[in-house]
Amino acid sequence: MPNSALLLHFEEDQPSAARIAQAAGLEIACIARHRFPDGELKLRLPPELPARVVLLRTLNDPNEKLVELLLVAQTARLLGAHHLTLVAPYLAYMRQDIAFQAGEVVSQRVVGKFLASLFDAVITVDPHLHRIAKLEEAVPLAQALVLSGAPLLADHIATQRHNPLLVGPDEESAQWVAQAAARHGFDHAVCHKIRRGDKDVQIALPDTAVGGRAVVLLDDVASSGHTLAGAARLLLAAGVASVDVAVTHALFAGDALQVIQQAGVGHVWSTDCITHPSNAVSMASSIAESLVTHIL
Repeated sequence: MPNSALLLHFEEDQPSAARIAQAAGLEIACIARHRFPDGELKLRLPPELPARVVLLRTLNDPNEKLVELLLVAQTARLLGAHHLTLVAPYLAYMRQDIAFQAGEVVSQRVVGKFLASLFDAVITVDPHLHRIAKLEEAVPLAQALVLSGAPLLADHIATQRHNPLLVGPDEESAQWVAQAAARHGFDHAVCHKIRRGDKDVQIALPDTAVGGRAVVLLDDVASSGHTLAGAARLLLAAGVASVDVAVTHALFAGDALQVIQQAGVGHVWSTDCITHPSNAVSMASSIAESLVTHIL
């Protein structure tokens, strides 16, 4: 790995950047940001950059951050960077992968091509992909690398619950539930979901005996919280001993965390892909290993 490789980050990402940089042996530098009264941004990078630069920017609240990526990536190349890697532990706009009505923007395709035009490589964690199998179909780069928080969440669950039952709140969670369960030989199952709107979902429990079990609902993302809350209420009504939640991406929009807790969920555990009080698992070592092995 070149000693001159540099990890750039924004001020609010400093703790994550420090963990990744320490694990990967990288120098770090903070991008200075100033907001003008009209809302426009002024950014300042180090005046000289090495040939290989890594930018850490997780893309929750993505709209302004995508503008930042445009400004930073193009300026970094002017300042000496020849190879740019984006580390986006949470990658936004991946769920919108098809036009259900005429005229709808397929955001996954647009944002994916935008990122591919700026960066030479992208590393992310558990992207929310529906109808495509590989990230490079959405972000057309030779180096579009996907990590998973599921195994590390399983490690944490193993320290907190004896012989838990892992349950996915819907069919889309099946891949992460299976991966986490295999890590420690946990029993697992998946609910069936019918979504009628962002906050209107109907859940059916799996055909699995749940009575008396310590259940952990596991998914890639918690956004509105209504799917997890609906599953938790059904599980508690079915006689489980407890319900906890483990997610890779703690979006928790609005009152989502309160919605989940009011449904009877005990603990909520998440990775640090998005900074949140529920963070219990760090992805820094996995990200650093991917950088050292595949990028730098």
